[in-house]
Amino acid sequence: MILYHGTNATIESIDLSQSRVGKDFGVGFYLTPDKSVAQRQAERKTEQYGEGEASVYEYFVDDKELEAVNYLGFNGYTLDWARFVFDNRKNRTREQTHDYDVVAGPIADDVIGYQIRRVEEGIISLEQFLEEIKYHTVTMQYMFATQKAINLLKAI
Repeated sequence: MILYHGTNATIESIDLSQSRVGKDFGVGFYLTPDKSVAQRQAERKTEQYGEGEASVYEYFVDDKELEAVNYLGFNGYTLDWARFVFDNRKNRTREQTHDYDVVAGPIADDVIGYQIRRVEEGIISLEQFLEEIKYHTVTMQYMFATQKAINLLKAI
């Protein structure tokens, strides 16, 4: 499968130490199978940080090789996905809340982020959260959390 990473930085090699905390699936290297999503992310990062150039990097990973690592996949917006995202977004350390090499599932974009804040503020429950987002378009992301997982990615 082909995956894309949008950024404002030049990537010569993937460096997990550059990954940010508080992300959907924890600290790691994030990619999407949707090139337009990666492009928007690159443009957003360039605008946000006011430096660099919006770039999209392409990688190939053999689906069968994902079976050789500790992999967790969410097929849609589920209660398990929501709890996983909440746990990881609350974690402000570089220590993972899990031991997976690769995690795949829906992106918690700005619309989802708004609903997440409503849960965190006690305005709605997790069950109401899932009801609110059930018709939201699912855009997938893949997070590669370990060097073992990174080694599966082949730059195109």
